[in-house]
Amino acid sequence: MDLSFIPLSQAQNFLLCFARIMALLAAIPTFAGNQIAGQVKIGLALITALLLFPAMAPYTPQAPISMTWFGVLLINEVLIGALIGLVAQMVFAAASFGGTVIGYQMGFSAANIFDPQTSQQLSLMSQFANILALFVFLTLDMHHFFFRAIVESFALLPPGPLDFSSGAIEHLMRQGSHMFVLGVKFSAPVLALLLLTNLVLGILARVFPQLNVFMLSFPLNIGIAFIVIGLTFSATFSILRREFDTMGENILVLLHLLK
Repeated sequence: MDLSFIPLSQAQNFLLCFARIMALLAAIPTFAGNQIAGQVKIGLALITALLLFPAMAPYTPQAPISMTWFGVLLINEVLIGALIGLVAQMVFAAASFGGTVIGYQMGFSAANIFDPQTSQQLSLMSQFANILALFVFLTLDMHHFFFRAIVESFALLPPGPLDFSSGAIEHLMRQGSHMFVLGVKFSAPVLALLLLTNLVLGILARVFPQLNVFMLSFPLNIGIAFIVIGLTFSATFSILRREFDTMGENILVLLHLLK
């Protein structure tokens, strides 16, 4: 196939767009992980790049660039796409962290299952919280938001050098610390009730020494935890919705700090 009719600058710009889109699709939820084949991700990124390239073209270099500078820009594009996906992954990491804490308090510390997204063993409640966050993510059509964010990211941060001295690292660190706070918010109702339950069981153990509190605590903690989780579903959905609504603002701030 003769591709000599394609200008070099246009081919370079398309590869820059494809690199950012590919890195973003490999990092955002629903597409990250090993449950989707690499060939599917590459094909989806290629189709997305072909569809969105006309909208991105005005923000890309208009003249051919040297191969050395093109390699640097290619690395920058992959880094930008990965950082945008990282902001979204922090919400899921917070939900997974909260689920892990709940699982340990319920007595599910040994109940681990394989997570296809992270390719590692996670606690049962951590996987449950992760799937719940994924359902909310899809319900709010946040996966469509990222396709719009790709074009907007080129308008805000066209291919070029990145500036990490303007507070981008501090912004990501604040997001990381907020992840742990959010994980505590997810697990706080269950932890409070289980702490009260363990206090009552401790008192019963002193009043009735013949009572097997250890065996009684397992079904009691599990039952109370599931009841509390069911009663706080609406509050959990509200927290996740608020975090997903502010995720676009966090990505926008990150892009401005990288300019």
